[in-house]
Amino acid sequence: MKKKSIFWTVPLLCIVSLGTVGQGTYNLATELENGRIKAVNRIITRYGDSSSAIEMNAAEGDGIAVLEAVEWNEGTIQVELLGENNPGRSFVGIAFNIQDDNTYEAVYFRPFNFVAEAQGNREHMVQYICHPDFTWYRLREERTGEFENEIQDPPDPDDWFSVLIRISDKEVSVFMENGEDPVLTVQRLTTTSSDKMGLWTGNGSSGRYRNLIIEGSK
Repeated sequence: MKKKSIFWTVPLLCIVSLGTVGQGTYNLATELENGRIKAVNRIITRYGDSSSAIEMNAAEGDGIAVLEAVEWNEGTIQVELLGENNPGRSFVGIAFNIQDDNTYEAVYFRPFNFVAEAQGNREHMVQYICHPDFTWYRLREERTGEFENEIQDPPDPDDWFSVLIRISDKEVSVFMENGEDPVLTVQRLTTTSSDKMGLWTGNGSSGRYRNLIIEGSK
């Protein structure tokens, strides 16, 4: 049976109409159709017949869908993500503090590791990065286990799953499926600040996204 995604409670005043700056609820398909999403190293399309979801195609290198109507840098991001059980080819998440196409922070998931049998792979389900200096590879080599983690009771890798990312000036905490305890908490690796954020997918990976809710300020 597929899991049913449940979103965290958000104060009503924070759920506002499209086109707002910063906090609000965003229909990603509408944002795309209205030209308010910038594609970086990806082609972005509506996902199937969905009225609210979008898809980034698979390509070499990382890809970002920058939400040009959003000005935000602290608070929470809620979103539903859909990857796949395709080892080494499914990396989906959120980029924030975007300085340019290659300089940003991101939190992402490796859905294929949700069902991995090897403990070494299970420890790599969720990851924080800070490009270009702190790639996943460098962090794993130099600060093993500090910026990635296993998820207890992970969701189905071939189904939608809900994520909440809480970002302050120094810390990032990641929650899943309406959970009360974070699946990852890290200290941020940069002091730079940008009000741009977007959707993210990794090397060779496609990704699907829907039901974006942002709370906080720029």
